[in-house]
Amino acid sequence: MTATRRTFSTALATLGSVALLPVWAQSSSVNTGPSSSPSDFPNHPLRYVVPFAAGGLTDVMARLVGQKLTESLKQPVIIDNKPGGNANLGADFVAKSPPDGYTWLAVTLAHAVNQSLFNTLTYSLEKNLLPVVQLASSPLVLVVNASNPAKTLKEFLERAKTQQLSAGSSGNGTPPHLGLELLAGNAKLDVTHIPYKGGAPSMNDLMGGQLDFVVSNLPESVAFIKSGKLRALAVTSAQRHALLPDVSTFTEQGMTDMELENWTGLMVPAGTSKAIIDRIALEAVRTVRTADVAARIGTLGFTVTGLGPAEFAAIVQKDTARWREIIKVRRIKVE
Repeated sequence: MTATRRTFSTALATLGSVALLPVWAQSSSVNTGPSSSPSDFPNHPLRYVVPFAAGGLTDVMARLVGQKLTESLKQPVIIDNKPGGNANLGADFVAKSPPDGYTWLAVTLAHAVNQSLFNTLTYSLEKNLLPVVQLASSPLVLVVNASNPAKTLKEFLERAKTQQLSAGSSGNGTPPHLGLELLAGNAKLDVTHIPYKGGAPSMNDLMGGQLDFVVSNLPESVAFIKSGKLRALAVTSAQRHALLPDVSTFTEQGMTDMELENWTGLMVPAGTSKAIIDRIALEAVRTVRTADVAARIGTLGFTVTGLGPAEFAAIVQKDTARWREIIKVRRIKVE
């Protein structure tokens, strides 16, 4: 083969491999060749800090992704659960870790909200952590006990406006709490918020009749909806969800300010080199877009997003600003 032909073949191969990469990784601002990351990274185990208890949604996602990244990075990705302080304990730990790419934070929408919900945080999401990749997102769903007479969102709101309701959440500042406040504010409902230590206890009390409703993380309630123990009245996504195709969105039912997506992603300490961030992001995006991983994520109630550093940073910034205003207007405080 001539030198010219070899060069042409190499160019075609390169173009083909680039075409398989996420759009953000194909841009000129992201290097994906050998020069983009230190040749020895990673050369020892990595720590993936989950600031929630084992068994929760964020933990399940981190373990699924971590297992696959162990294979692609050829170093163990060790899950380290550090629950506490509304997910701030683990976030603070990562924010103060060495910026060498070996300590990761499993981050969610709750962390963006915490920036306005707490006045005594010892870390800043904006200053002390850097977005690497958004892995997936999922909507919330308004659920009531199957015995509730309301069969539609309209019927629920008509009854709700005549009485004081009790609503549970998985804790102060969590997405279900935000969804509750968003609904109460938009529909002008009188609601008593009852925070629980996780989504499961709130689901149990809703099914037991101790609560009137929950704006639940979809993955936490979908099994109960499908079994007939709970009734779903609306989802907070822009479109209907594949797991609940018969459940209308809030927008379809006339409530246009109820769009809300919980998300999970990965951050590292500020000061981590761009080359290492790009390497981690590229491998993580490849992982969640793999057919078997994407299918598993789908069964959990999430939708794969696989967004790189810049896109994820924009989402974090937007959600932080949005909920800062809502927290102010609704006077949401940590109880």
